[in-house]
Amino acid sequence: KGKAKGPKGKKITLKIAKNCIRVCLDGKLRLDLSHMGITTFPKCILKLADVDELDLSRNMIKKIPNTIQKFEKLRWLDLHSNQLEDLPEAIGTLQNLVYLNICNNKLTTRNLPEQLNLLKNLHILNLGLNRLESIPTSLGALKELKEIGLFDNALTTIPKSVKNLPNLKKMNAERNPFPDPEQEEYTDPIKRVETLYLVQEKDLCSSCLKMCQDEGDKLNKFRNVTPSPSKKPSFPLLLTPNSSAKDNQEEWRVR
Repeated sequence: KGKAKGPKGKKITLKIAKNCIRVCLDGKLRLDLSHMGITTFPKCILKLADVDELDLSRNMIKKIPNTIQKFEKLRWLDLHSNQLEDLPEAIGTLQNLVYLNICNNKLTTRNLPEQLNLLKNLHILNLGLNRLESIPTSLGALKELKEIGLFDNALTTIPKSVKNLPNLKKMNAERNPFPDPEQEEYTDPIKRVETLYLVQEKDLCSSCLKMCQDEGDKLNKFRNVTPSPSKKPSFPLLLTPNSSAKDNQEEWRVR
């Protein structure tokens, strides 16, 4: 019977794509094809490869071809909320990228290309809402990275090479199955007290020794006192709005 075909999606022509080019406030050209029901990467946009920004987010694209390397000037690439299961190796040739958003796709660790570590000018990388079991240590090569999104994956650890990136200011790794922090207590069962000092009686002066003995006697007397079960506690000095303080109700009101 063959494989069931997915939705055809909207066909993007060169004319449609040209009409979707916008000039940003900083004068950069942005090709915005987001939220257009696209299921396959439109080949026609390769003729518009001189744009600075490309937005293909919120579509149903399953594959990005290696021809993405033709966008040599690209500084900003948004592919979030598609159906991507892998990325092309050629993405590593986009040396001018400072922003890459591939959040909310179907990416696994195995299908992340090693060439991601070649994006030396990358400032923001969003890998959230995918199926990543681990983060490649090679991403520690992204020395200019300032923000990274790792939320909603299947991560149990984050490599030190990524956590210790020199310019990293923000990392969102929420909602991952990291080990319970409370379990770390079992690795060291000894509870340590920072300001506990133990001395012998012979090391104390006579006045300090007497003071310690007096305090000990008071504590022992307190422990030996057994409260009478029949006697109700009396609090003669306790004031409540409905008892002895009722003559002064004005003082209890909020002014």
